[in-house]
Amino acid sequence: MRHFLIASIASLILAGPGLAQDVSRVHGGDTYTAGEAVTETLSATGDVFAAGSVITTSGSTSGDIHAAGYDVNISTNTGGDLYAAGSSVTISAPVGEDITAAGFSVRSTAAAPAEGNLRFFGRSLTIEGPISGALTAFGGTVHLNAPVSGDAWIVAETITYGPEARIDGALTLSTEDATSVPERVIPAARITVEEWDAREMYREFDRNWDAVDMPMLPAWLSLFSAFLISAIFLLLLAAIFLTFAEKRVEKMRRRVSRQPLQTFLLGVIGLSALFGLVPITALTMIGLPFVPFALLAILVVWTLGYLLAAYGVARRVMFAFNGVEDPSLLMKLVTVALAITAVAILNFIPFIGWVVNYTLVLLGVGAMTAGLLSIWIPDPDPALELDMQTPTDD
Repeated sequence: MRHFLIASIASLILAGPGLAQDVSRVHGGDTYTAGEAVTETLSATGDVFAAGSVITTSGSTSGDIHAAGYDVNISTNTGGDLYAAGSSVTISAPVGEDITAAGFSVRSTAAAPAEGNLRFFGRSLTIEGPISGALTAFGGTVHLNAPVSGDAWIVAETITYGPEARIDGALTLSTEDATSVPERVIPAARITVEEWDAREMYREFDRNWDAVDMPMLPAWLSLFSAFLISAIFLLLLAAIFLTFAEKRVEKMRRRVSRQPLQTFLLGVIGLSALFGLVPITALTMIGLPFVPFALLAILVVWTLGYLLAAYGVARRVMFAFNGVEDPSLLMKLVTVALAITAVAILNFIPFIGWVVNYTLVLLGVGAMTAGLLSIWIPDPDPALELDMQTPTDD
């Protein structure tokens, strides 16, 4: 499958920024085609590479076919190998060598004999085209209704056999279905049954996966890389908000500095209300599709609250050390960077680091909650607020 994956990527690159416009090109004897809905009548002498949402091919090619899409329908007489992947894959023309296909639903029709081996992987597999070589089928349900000249290896939850099913070689079988294989398909003497245990298969997969030595950076370098990526992301967020919403950010920052206790309590209320949206939305049943959006809102508010409070506390500390009252954008971003670095260092202190981070989140969420409340609930006496307004310096 490696060559097939490389070919699919090449086809997608050919498609450019979007697949809305079909693209087809012959290069070095090979045919490359991509688009939203690819319909090609081929007359190719080399290999064919196709990628798109819906792929439908006919005609003929002397080389291999590599196709990747959502709905893949191959009706091309193929002289070489056929590789296909998609949600639904249907093969309905002769293939001169091997067939390899993967998808949710994969089918070879009676008009698609394979001169070589056939390898199917998916949830629902239907094999109706004659196979001159060996059969390999891994799926949830497998329906075999074709003669197989070579050996067969089938792993599935359920296997059914049509009237045309026949296996001339040996059969290695792993299935939950205890139904015996009909004698007309293959004599029992040529069948090897391997125990099926889906849970054990998954456990073995996990064990083997955990045993693989992945290339890793040194621990300190990994931590530094993660911190650097996070810091750059937060600095970009800070730059955006300090540029396009400077007044609102400054207003919320002053609230964090001047009314920390009240802001902290508002943060508890605001974050509690946000978390409460998840079960409340789910209980309405109609709101179930909106649960992911509620979870996304929690993540966004948590991140912005943390960033706002870290910036507010850092500005307060800098002002205490005779910092300027209205620094430039560059100095504000430097302040954010210093705050992020200081909080990251505090994370190495057990418990204290967690408390500091969570406190910052509640302070930031509280400032944002106060800002929302001020929009939804107008002040009943704006003149009194103006008279009692505190100075704008820190």
